[in-house]
Amino acid sequence: MASTVASLKEYMDKDIPYVLVDIRPLAEAKKEHIKGAVSVPLKGLEKSKDRFPADKKAPIIIYCDVTKLSEEAFIIARKWGYSNLTYLAGGIEAWKKAGNPVVSGDLAATIVYVPKPRPGEISIEEFKQIAETKPADKFILDVRDVDEASSGMLVGARNIPAKDISSKLSEIPKDKEIIAHCITGVRAEMAYHMLKESGHKVRFLNADIKIDKDGKYEITRE
Repeated sequence: MASTVASLKEYMDKDIPYVLVDIRPLAEAKKEHIKGAVSVPLKGLEKSKDRFPADKKAPIIIYCDVTKLSEEAFIIARKWGYSNLTYLAGGIEAWKKAGNPVVSGDLAATIVYVPKPRPGEISIEEFKQIAETKPADKFILDVRDVDEASSGMLVGARNIPAKDISSKLSEIPKDKEIIAHCITGVRAEMAYHMLKESGHKVRFLNADIKIDKDGKYEITRE
């Protein structure tokens, strides 16, 4: 699954914890790389599982300068169970083409992922209560992609994918509190920041949620 330069920039700008992995040979990466990247060359990736975060929900973005190699690395790391693993579409060249800076010199050799307390997070218990009672002053916003939401949505929820929120702000009410969710909480948190900036009252679910065709759901948190 590919992620965009814009989404990586948003992680940086919003100070959302994430892991950025440069899979190019170390000598090449030292010449220029994206600030904050950790060097894990593709050649040794399969033996580097223990270097990756214990938290399987950690957002991990892999990048290279060859899409095929990024995809290869993604397939390897996906087997380790990371639910928010992506590779950067277009790699470092797309990053530079968008006008973003690169740095040279040594890269970090150790992956460090420290989740921060999430401002705007709603408790699982309160989320369930809202999902069951559907208060008139709440608006449940499902920010999963359309194909994900088609497999089942909470009754009464509205689906607007996270990537489309900025262009559909007029469809999201300001006279209700927005309760955003996705699958794991990562995109819901991004939606939280976008909506907060636009003046909405909003919170988000930072947990795993599975929803069936009938709207029945299961929420878990690792």
